[in-house]
Amino acid sequence: MREVGIIGVGHTKFGALGRVTSRELIVSAASEAMEMSQKGRDDIDAIYVGQLSPDIFEHQMHAAPGIPDYLGLANTPSTRVEAACASGALSVMQGAIAVASGFYDTVLSAGAEKMTSLPTSHVTEALAMCSDNEYEANLGITFPGAFAMMARAHEIQFGTNAEMRASVAVKAHKNAVHNKLAQFPKEITMEKAMHSLMIADPLTLYDCSPITDGAAAVMIVPWEEAKKFDGPKVKIKAFSQASDTMALHDRADITGFDTTKIAGRKAYKMAGLTPKDIDFVEVHDCFTIAEIIATEDLGFFEKGKGGYAVIDGETARDGHLPVNNSGGLKAKGHPIGATGVSQIAEVFKQLNDMVEPERQLKDINFGMTQNLGGSGSTIVAHIFERGN
Repeated sequence: MREVGIIGVGHTKFGALGRVTSRELIVSAASEAMEMSQKGRDDIDAIYVGQLSPDIFEHQMHAAPGIPDYLGLANTPSTRVEAACASGALSVMQGAIAVASGFYDTVLSAGAEKMTSLPTSHVTEALAMCSDNEYEANLGITFPGAFAMMARAHEIQFGTNAEMRASVAVKAHKNAVHNKLAQFPKEITMEKAMHSLMIADPLTLYDCSPITDGAAAVMIVPWEEAKKFDGPKVKIKAFSQASDTMALHDRADITGFDTTKIAGRKAYKMAGLTPKDIDFVEVHDCFTIAEIIATEDLGFFEKGKGGYAVIDGETARDGHLPVNNSGGLKAKGHPIGATGVSQIAEVFKQLNDMVEPERQLKDINFGMTQNLGGSGSTIVAHIFERGN
């Protein structure tokens, strides 16, 4: 298996972007990635695109062929990848596997979602389809409800309280202030976070990620080629995936995700690293409790201590493990199919000193991403190394 790397990324603004299609958003992000990588249309062997539900959000099934069509890449194979909110990272992983195997030499992996055309109730119903329909969605359980159960269980067992969850939100918004691509680049107070509208007890409005439009893309090539490239680059040290039961009631413990633990262990083994080697991480904070759980499951903090780590500033930009320096899903935004690719684009830019000066991390060599699908039924993890 060949080693692989990324030599270009693209990223649209995240937010309510008006009358634009996911196809157009992908073209914008992909064009930026192609320009950065200095790759032309004839160089791209295949496209993998992560999208959750263009059929519901845009009334468009069979969405993948629209990408090469709009990019002017006639007859280039294009495949849609769907794994709920982990669709984006899985599109990158599939691209990495294709290049590592030697079947393709240059792959464009992208992700996008156009969500804001529908009312919130319709989006909530669409997302609920990613849970177990027989035992959850069909009975009225939404994802805010599912993660509320996890938050309550974590609170009962470990004391992870509203102040700790609110601290995740406050940190996310503070980090997003200097991210020009973020949906909500504004700070919030602890009081506002803790006393906002109750969504699903104990989760309030500021515990939840928003409904978002956006796209991101990356260019994947063999590492031998990437090493010769005179532009920005990162090495993909590891990629891994794990799956679990669809329904929460089939799991022995809902205060953590076995999928994250397994995918994390696989990634560390593939990279030859440990959690202590990771300099910063982008995790899937669809809800504030999800960030706390992820940092514990990935081995960065002892089980039950993730909330305390946030309170103590350990996950802040100037902490020993910066978490979601981009603003995360909470403040940067969460256009489902784009999220995992966006995380990877953020790590790429950080490792190449390409983000805004106010939020550029120093002395970093290894970054990690964790992208979650459903209520943890799918987890995709990646580890990246500075290329220069």
